[in-house]
Amino acid sequence: MANNDTIIRFKDVSFQFAHDKAILSEVNFSVRKGMKVALMGQNGAGKSTLFKLLTKTLQLESGEITVDKQMTIATAFQVIDPKDLSLTILQYFQKYCLRETHEVKSRMAAVLDAVNLHALDDKLVSSFSGGQQARLLLAAALIQNPDLLLLDEPTNNLDAAGIAHLTVFLMGYSKSVVVISHDADFLNAFTEGVLYLDSHTKKVEQYAGNYLDVVEQIQARIEKENRANAQRAKGIQENKDKANFFAHKGGKMRNVAKKMREKIEVLESEKVTVRKEDKTIRPFMIPVQTNYPHDVLKITSYEVMVGQERVTKPCDVILMKGRHLQIIGPNGIGKSTLIEAMAKGELPGLRLPASLRVGYYRQDFSTLNFEETVHQSLTHAMLESQTNMSEERLRSVASGFLLTADVVKATIGSLSEGQKGLVAFARLVLLQPGLLILDEPTNHINFRHLPLIASALDAFAGAMILVSHVPDFVAQIHIDDVLDLER
Repeated sequence: MANNDTIIRFKDVSFQFAHDKAILSEVNFSVRKGMKVALMGQNGAGKSTLFKLLTKTLQLESGEITVDKQMTIATAFQVIDPKDLSLTILQYFQKYCLRETHEVKSRMAAVLDAVNLHALDDKLVSSFSGGQQARLLLAAALIQNPDLLLLDEPTNNLDAAGIAHLTVFLMGYSKSVVVISHDADFLNAFTEGVLYLDSHTKKVEQYAGNYLDVVEQIQARIEKENRANAQRAKGIQENKDKANFFAHKGGKMRNVAKKMREKIEVLESEKVTVRKEDKTIRPFMIPVQTNYPHDVLKITSYEVMVGQERVTKPCDVILMKGRHLQIIGPNGIGKSTLIEAMAKGELPGLRLPASLRVGYYRQDFSTLNFEETVHQSLTHAMLESQTNMSEERLRSVASGFLLTADVVKATIGSLSEGQKGLVAFARLVLLQPGLLILDEPTNHINFRHLPLIASALDAFAGAMILVSHVPDFVAQIHIDDVLDLER
């Protein structure tokens, strides 16, 4: 095949869940061999669904998807399949590379080196940190040696070194890539085109250039369309005024008024629908629990991973009301394990007041009950806060996080990962905690929402513990103390 050959073509593709949840509407786009393309759009727009249609995990309803028959495809999804967590590393790669054991081991060593991760064959997948699991997902796709690599939020949970390593790898990758990500800087480093899934029109807009180029193109188009519509609106009003004036004159003037109204209809028909930008969540605040102790938390020791060994380190950390603590360290050292033990009150050397209400945001959303509807989940958070809140308050908070009426009725398990994150934040608002524990709260979240989330966390009047690998996000939040697990 020549390098400009088309390997994927969507023609008039439409898809919906149930009878009232349209995802795609007559979508058309194509991808050529060797291209590295970003797939972007609002949380819940249907980006992951598009991947599943491409790989035939979901069945097409109407239209046509043409894929080069000689091409192999591998997908690195956002999270490890729960069924894979009990596998050893060797078993995990054998599942995705159906070859003799010696060849699997050879390929495994190469792909683990490519993602900068090293582990013994018998280590369990479940024992890896979130960042290490993110690297495993990519390695499982690479071991298949695909012609087309589909990446779904590959930078989630990765530390700065991991993102840098992945970026360099993709810059030098010679095959085709389509990547879903909300990390604009990451995308700008290696992509050469953007597929933008508009959550309003349900169509895919195709652009050349990286994401910054696309933002400029979209903004220029919006400004042009707004100027043209403003001119048409001015002409419409002038003709309405003239039509009204001549209509009252009677006689032949009524014909003049009729022509004016016909011109108004023409101008109205020429008005264009200006592209709607992605909505952002509303500015919000997380109310703090009343009447809780001044000294919220005290830690006298914690455990970290050094190589394959758990090592206990002494410390003297007292987190007081209104203080914000950041916990830092590389992937795999034990940050998530540490704060989970804190949230559950199971950390040796930790003292938490019995009356303290803890709001815990987990990076994998496992604190959410995926069988519940969004409404049920928010109601439980409201009840746990032991404050008198109304259905009106619940609906208002949900709406502020773009959880519309149809989303509120849906089960949490049916939502996109980004929407689950917004549910988790809405729960924190309704919970009114005294202590916030946040594990990678930027994962899966549309980057347009992040300044508003950072502002709410910065203003939180209670105590807070934060783990995040996104320096720009952390820089917007006041941090009083830092616990470096490597030190």
